[in-house]
Amino acid sequence: MVGNPAPDFSADAVFDQEFIEPLKLSDYRGKYVVLFFYPLDFTFVCPTEITAFSDRYEEFAAINTEVLGCSIDSKFSHLAWLQTDRNDGGLGDLKYPLVSDLKREIAEAYDVLNEEGVALRGLFIIDREGVIQHSTINNLAFGRSVDETLRVLQALQYVQDHPDEVCPAGWKPGDVTMKPDPEGSKEYFKAI
Repeated sequence: MVGNPAPDFSADAVFDQEFIEPLKLSDYRGKYVVLFFYPLDFTFVCPTEITAFSDRYEEFAAINTEVLGCSIDSKFSHLAWLQTDRNDGGLGDLKYPLVSDLKREIAEAYDVLNEEGVALRGLFIIDREGVIQHSTINNLAFGRSVDETLRVLQALQYVQDHPDEVCPAGWKPGDVTMKPDPEGSKEYFKAI
């Protein structure tokens, strides 16, 4: 899917204790989007990821990025989980919407459904033109890294703003980049 247009969707969502009917991915054109799927509401690893993205939301917003969480649960289940305190396994208030994919159409379009019909931990970074630039898919038992998501997003934004440069492994803002040609890349290798 990387390098192709992100499958658009229109779905119910919950944000700020309110239902959004519908939330459309295409409404975010002009912004970067981190769209992540998680298996189910009221589970165990999921709230650690969902709240971690919320706790760091301002870092995403500062670089023109929206975060969207998505599972196969109903908007009512999302709302109930948001209304459950974090100390009791709930989410509390989040700084971004949770999308309801009750019919599994979005998870299917992004190819993250497992054999049991729940979404694997898929994460997609979509650029401001609506093109998927990055994806990762974890199995159910282990969560994703907000730090790594931010790092990849920042590298993507850097190379889109500097098309004559590329980011080497582990690149972070402020690190040296390289020229994507045999002669220009030597400057990078001499510097490390």
